[in-house]
Amino acid sequence: MKFGFDIDDTLINLREYAFGLYNKKMQTNIDLEIFKALKTVEIHRPFGLQDVEGKELWNSLREEIYFTDCPPFPMAVETLNELVENGHDVYYITARNKEFGERTKEWMQRKGFPMQEGHFYCGMEDHEKIHIIKKLELDFYFDDKPQVVETLADAAVQVYVKDHPYNQELKMNRLKDWSELTAILQK
Repeated sequence: MKFGFDIDDTLINLREYAFGLYNKKMQTNIDLEIFKALKTVEIHRPFGLQDVEGKELWNSLREEIYFTDCPPFPMAVETLNELVENGHDVYYITARNKEFGERTKEWMQRKGFPMQEGHFYCGMEDHEKIHIIKKLELDFYFDDKPQVVETLADAAVQVYVKDHPYNQELKMNRLKDWSELTAILQK
């Protein structure tokens, strides 16, 4: 089978990690519970930042956010390695800027994610992911963003949304924890 995965906030806990970096950079101590209650993908509002300021802060910290110690979600690395060991194809489809493609692949390999030649797609807008997903004829696709999974409603792929407070309005298959994938495949 062919499996497709978004990276940020699907396989790795990027926003929570960035929230911690925001606290450090701004010398604040905003509680993690405030982060966990956010109903938006953007994390800058609790810091009193408007959208432009939030984007500027994200961009100023992007290297540290993307390429240092951001943790994978529990069981994400093990689950994807098990898929590959069992003969499945694992594809990564990320909207990260193309300029970060090679470094993202290298970082993911260092974190232990399996990387197969030609199975990494980077540099498209969120709404453009559907073209790659259809071209690859994926059996399963996992993402966290509503604007991505909504484009896949009529696609011939089983879509799962990685559960977060900002995507609760989506009425579709959910994955709360990567240890659940085995049970999903047995359905």
